[in-house]
Amino acid sequence: MNCCGSCQDAGRIFGDGTAKRELRRYLKKGPNKSTRMLLDEIRRHDLNEWSLLDIGSGIGAIGFELLDDGVTRTVSVDASPAYVSVSRAEAARRGVADRSHHLVGDFTSLPDDIPVADVVTLDRVICCYPHMKKLVDQSTEKAGRLYGVVYPRDRWSVRAVMRIGNLVNILRRIDFRTYVHPPVEIDNRIRANGFMRVKLQRTIVWEIALYERAG
Repeated sequence: MNCCGSCQDAGRIFGDGTAKRELRRYLKKGPNKSTRMLLDEIRRHDLNEWSLLDIGSGIGAIGFELLDDGVTRTVSVDASPAYVSVSRAEAARRGVADRSHHLVGDFTSLPDDIPVADVVTLDRVICCYPHMKKLVDQSTEKAGRLYGVVYPRDRWSVRAVMRIGNLVNILRRIDFRTYVHPPVEIDNRIRANGFMRVKLQRTIVWEIALYERAG
């Protein structure tokens, strides 16, 4: 689920209908633009025998793509039961269920026994955690080699759209919120946890960054 963080109302926002629509779109058109940009950078590395931890995995697009590129094991975490159900079913259809593991819940609240992975990805996830530093700290601990993130650009237009969305959720009495954390603070936190940035790209809305563990 993109932008999924510690969503108390994940099931209401990201339900069965949304999950199935996103899967149909992915099967027809492939990953969306910002996800493709992140995948392209990850694919510059030799992924044979590597592992993936995808936080806020949604329908599992990143995992499915990288399993085709040599990754041997994926762990997907999402707060929406509907997304996890759809992702499990698609993994079974593709014949990769034995290499695809799924967890339901807020990553920061799950047990610490999630194994370290060669690659950790957070595709449009940081934007929905109020406590960015906690999420970055816990997720970078699980990254052995690469750490890939997609988060909103700090622009007035992006903030305005998110404010409108949050207002709609308030009126609907839904607790889900989105946040625009300053990109420089995200970058500084990741670097402080032992990573160096090797690529930064932008779209109108998103920043796509890939980091390597220093040393």
